Amino acid sequence: MSRDLSLLLPELILMVTVALMLIGEMVRLKKMVLAIGLGGLGLATWQSALLLGVDTSVFGGTYRIGYLAVWSKLILLPATALSLLLARAELAGKLREGSIYSLMMLVTIGALMLSGSGDLMLLVLGLVLTGLGSFALVAYPDDDAATEASMKFLVFGSVAGAVMVYGLTFWFAGVGSTLFTPLASIADKPLLAATGLVALIIGMGYKAALVPFHFWAPDAYEGAPISVAAYMSVVTKIAALFAFAQVLGDLPISTGWQWAMAVVAALTMTYGYLAALVQSNLVRLLAYSSVAQSGYFVLGLLAVGAGTLGVESLVVFGAAYAAMNIGAFTIILLAGRDLEAIRGLGRHTPLLGVAMVVFLLSLAGIPPLFGFFGKFLLFAAALEAGFLWLVVIAILNSVLALAVYLRIIVAMYQKGEGKAPRKNTLAATIVWGSTLLISLGAGLLTRLFTS
Repeated sequence: MSRDLSLLLPELILMVTVALMLIGEMVRLKKMVLAIGLGGLGLATWQSALLLGVDTSVFGGTYRIGYLAVWSKLILLPATALSLLLARAELAGKLREGSIYSLMMLVTIGALMLSGSGDLMLLVLGLVLTGLGSFALVAYPDDDAATEASMKFLVFGSVAGAVMVYGLTFWFAGVGSTLFTPLASIADKPLLAATGLVALIIGMGYKAALVPFHFWAPDAYEGAPISVAAYMSVVTKIAALFAFAQVLGDLPISTGWQWAMAVVAALTMTYGYLAALVQSNLVRLLAYSSVAQSGYFVLGLLAVGAGTLGVESLVVFGAAYAAMNIGAFTIILLAGRDLEAIRGLGRHTPLLGVAMVVFLLSLAGIPPLFGFFGKFLLFAAALEAGFLWLVVIAILNSVLALAVYLRIIVAMYQKGEGKAPRKNTLAATIVWGSTLLISLGAGLLTRLFTS
């Protein structure tokens, strides 16, 4: 027991941190709540770094401490810290400000459960924890748009989660265990394997905003505070995709999961960018961009279990995606939600303009930015898995991505006053400055991830 608990120190630190944050919120010490959250995240990240190189599991194999699980902590915990700072820049002085920080931390605990799960029950628990907190976060503005978005999100999530729970019982019936590792024996029960696979794709596909389970995402991102949209587009999405990797790594290829996921990836990339191409609301544009990026993540999933490249590509692209997406949302927070609001930004606020260009080009996969290295590894992983046709579709969609992101870049450098940028607070500066450095430091970080 002591060994298991010592390996769970990052999660335990977060749980204690959340308890302290809730106490701080009850006595209305908002700045203290933020400070406690950032301190806890820093300590948990340090403890996670000490676990690098460990490859084991705890509590009978239900929770994994391995390469993917540890790196998920090293991505999701700093991403949560940046999201807390972004929330501070947006919501400082607002009612229940501390509750937002606490909810984000609670959702992160659920995200860590997802990305490290080794058992079907823990997968369901992670889905529920991330879902309940996210519904409340989206509803925070207390206006019609947020309420409608949260209700759609709640209904969609509840149905998708219920379908997943029901479908996964077929896997339990087939192997007699809720652990992932015995799934290797389900290949000789094709009907049970297929039912569980469909249920998994529906449940985790909703959480990762994969087509056709993405419909909640644009409305939820638009209705929520921008900081919450940035948080959900990174933390819960990456957690769901890493959870996919944990399951699919133990599921036999003969069940056909690779082809099912490949079709989902092609649809997700293409539809996401086509929908983003016609958006004038920048939050909705980034929402559909986020949908498309989920399709790229699936390229790495196809090679999970076939070698190390699949998992490494997910980690590298996950780190890159977290930096560039949070950075892009930060610029939107400062400049405005509409394409017209950002017009002329690069002329009258050059630093913000340059930062946004870096984030968007990195999302498109332009070298030598971090996003390029991530997508390069994803393409290599898909080729290793034998999906050349899907790599061709992904490359064509990268061209389409340029058309999407250039709409913003061109507008930023056109003549026009646009709306005066929001005050660039210290918290916002830290967020876009740090994500800019990460996006530009691709070479060094890639070597660290793949060493």
